[in-house]
Amino acid sequence: MTTKNKILIAGSAVLAFVLLTGFRGGHMGWGPRDPERVKQMLTWRLDDRLEDLNATEEQKQAFHGLKDSLFEDGKRLFEEQKEARARMLEQWESPNPDARAVHALVDARVDAFRAFAHEVADAALRAHRIFTPEQRQQVTANIREHMNAR
Repeated sequence: MTTKNKILIAGSAVLAFVLLTGFRGGHMGWGPRDPERVKQMLTWRLDDRLEDLNATEEQKQAFHGLKDSLFEDGKRLFEEQKEARARMLEQWESPNPDARAVHALVDARVDAFRAFAHEVADAALRAHRIFTPEQRQQVTANIREHMNAR
């Protein structure tokens, strides 16, 4: 094996470890923030958006139910991620990491995030049914504006 290949393999291993253990800049996940504070901020933002759309009380209640359900499941997902990072670190620190355990851990996390993504998609479909056609047009215009601003 050439020195170049060894360097590439070592670099790939380090990159995989960094990505799988959740090393990242900024405040992704819950970080040092209090989850209840984050939930309150999301509630305020949702209330502002619903007011802009002239949502009825029934619509507001339905959307708050969606938000609360997604929030709790997302909070649980990120708590599980902390546990997964700790288990990945245990494997890294082991003199002989168990490849099957590492791959099983990765697969479990991918499955958990996929399930949550499907839950978010289902919530978006429910939101589509809750809004009136006029409200959906407003939401679509806001989304397009936001997409073009980036």
